[in-house]
Amino acid sequence: MQTEPQKVKHILLVGNPNVGKSTIFNLLCNKNQKTGNYAGVTVASHQGTYIHQGEEVEIVDLPGSYSIYPTSEDEAIFTKYLIEEQEKYSGVIYIADALNLKRSLLLFQQIKDLGIPVLVVLNQMDLAEKRGLHIDSKKLETLIGNRILETNAKANIGIDEIRNAIKNNEFSVSEKPFFDIPSENLGLVFKISRQINEKNFYKVWTLIAADTYLGKLESVKTQLNQEDRKCMVPKRLQVQETIRRYQQIDGYMSQIISKKPQFKELLTEKLDKVLVHPILGYLVFALILLIIFQSVFFIAEYPMNWIDGSFAWLSQFSKTHLPEGPINSLLSDGIIPGIGGIVIFAPQIGILLYFLYLLEDSGYMARVIFLMDRFLRPFGLNGKSIVPLVSGTACAIPAIMSTRNIENVKERLITILITPFMTCSARLPVYSIIIALIFSNETIWGIQYKALALFAMYFLGFATALISAFILKYFIKNKGKTFLVMDLPAYKMPLWAYDFKLVLGKVWEFITGAGKIILAVSVILWVLSYFGPKDGKQLFQVQSEVKLENSYLAKIGRQMEPAIAPLGYDWKMGVGILSSFAAREVFVGTMSTLYSLDDEAEEQTVIEKMRADVKPNGEKVFNFATGISILIFYAFAMQCISTIAVVYRETKSWKWTAIQLVFMSGLAYFVSMIAYQILK
Repeated sequence: MQTEPQKVKHILLVGNPNVGKSTIFNLLCNKNQKTGNYAGVTVASHQGTYIHQGEEVEIVDLPGSYSIYPTSEDEAIFTKYLIEEQEKYSGVIYIADALNLKRSLLLFQQIKDLGIPVLVVLNQMDLAEKRGLHIDSKKLETLIGNRILETNAKANIGIDEIRNAIKNNEFSVSEKPFFDIPSENLGLVFKISRQINEKNFYKVWTLIAADTYLGKLESVKTQLNQEDRKCMVPKRLQVQETIRRYQQIDGYMSQIISKKPQFKELLTEKLDKVLVHPILGYLVFALILLIIFQSVFFIAEYPMNWIDGSFAWLSQFSKTHLPEGPINSLLSDGIIPGIGGIVIFAPQIGILLYFLYLLEDSGYMARVIFLMDRFLRPFGLNGKSIVPLVSGTACAIPAIMSTRNIENVKERLITILITPFMTCSARLPVYSIIIALIFSNETIWGIQYKALALFAMYFLGFATALISAFILKYFIKNKGKTFLVMDLPAYKMPLWAYDFKLVLGKVWEFITGAGKIILAVSVILWVLSYFGPKDGKQLFQVQSEVKLENSYLAKIGRQMEPAIAPLGYDWKMGVGILSSFAAREVFVGTMSTLYSLDDEAEEQTVIEKMRADVKPNGEKVFNFATGISILIFYAFAMQCISTIAVVYRETKSWKWTAIQLVFMSGLAYFVSMIAYQILK
């Protein structure tokens, strides 16, 4: 007997920013979605499923929002999904913040007044208790007429209760609206409700009170007379609604919250005296960055040496045990060195990402946003721009997507255009290998020159981003002034193991993503290096297993030399730059492959071959001037097809995408050329 397939239950996960939604989502669905102790981590909807007591449940985690009326792109995603997809989901799990309960109840009331079934989860109860706040959740249940569950998502407390509540459909629908439509607007609401056949008066009210995104009203406007349109002043209606709702919520607060007397200053308040200090705050931030960069070289040195030795052994093993011929050469001199050239930098990327995740998880990144707001204003940005800029040190693609929580269109566009200047993890392998070639292991005040050089490259990217923003603010028109309004969350102990697991996943994504490109590039490079024109002249008479300098690859590279010679580059570097348009990190894989194809000094490692390589005039190929030129080129050049694609997707403008590409590429060429000409 065949049983019918069970219907999947669809549930939305919503709430204000930074209330623990993503953490609860991960625990419910056993996912590894990135979390952070600051607003704006989720900028698009995420989906996951789990099975509980034979029932399959799909959870959709929406971006955080403070109100049903969106002011930014990520809040628009939330509002559109909540209202337009109402028939597709069974109910809403509303995550309320025990530390900011008054603010959380505003959005809760709006969602419930829309007629949506809701289950309330009161999260961060442990932090509320530490602050001396006691919340009578049973009393609150009675006042708002809704089921309430208490959780501590960080400690995985209350998650099974949520699953059981979903299974038992413990969602509540509003019997009486919290917000009564003002009498002076009731006639207009009633009129529109008949025209669009909508029985929920509050849903009609949101149409006349929303100034953006809720576009269903456009078809109604044509049917309204001039007098009716005068009543539709969105901001005034929203303020009117907010005031009335908070008057009601204030009444709840006095009945459900009791505060214990605090006899000592909280740790958060003590730390903030230093970390958000107008002078000390910046010094601490710079010190933290220096410690991170020192760790990137010092801690990563041992696993990098092990990885380098392992791939060298694998290449030699392949060369010794495989029959001589093209396959042996392809594997031993092409694919293995190419992939090894990327894998070796996995420890450095992992260390950098782990530190960033710990800073986000602890709540410190929110302080950086607050600290940077005043600093970024003169450049046409606000404090929220620092989130994509800092995220850009991991990868520009999610960083550019995270600009969706910037309300102002001008500030968002400027942030998108300058974010690729930030030093992403794809640049790190390039920086690491060049810095290792031109800087010694000497230290100053216990800090390696290499760490200072890496710090300088990150600073250069950030400084260039700010200068570009300053220029752009005069060319992009503004439609209003914005202000940064945010809560500084309490400091929390990071989830050390979870963040480590997350980093392992990201590093593996980097290796597999770059590995696919490197594999393809390595094969192409090997083919072009293995074959060449017969006698070095007759182009269409192919000769196999030629010397590298007589190959087709060398011929292509030398065609580029006149254009790149002013920058101090030879044909091999030209091939590396050309191949790295697919992704910046491909440059290192290409160099590894090219120097492995060299027949001379087979016992040397790739970096030793690069250090020993000389030009025909006897000058070192990778001297100080050339090294600085390469570092500057990759600091400024776009060199990433995926980033170009996401810039177009987020701006929906070929004009700005082309301007960004041309400006960054031109800047990279001319500044690196000037640097080389001065230093040579």
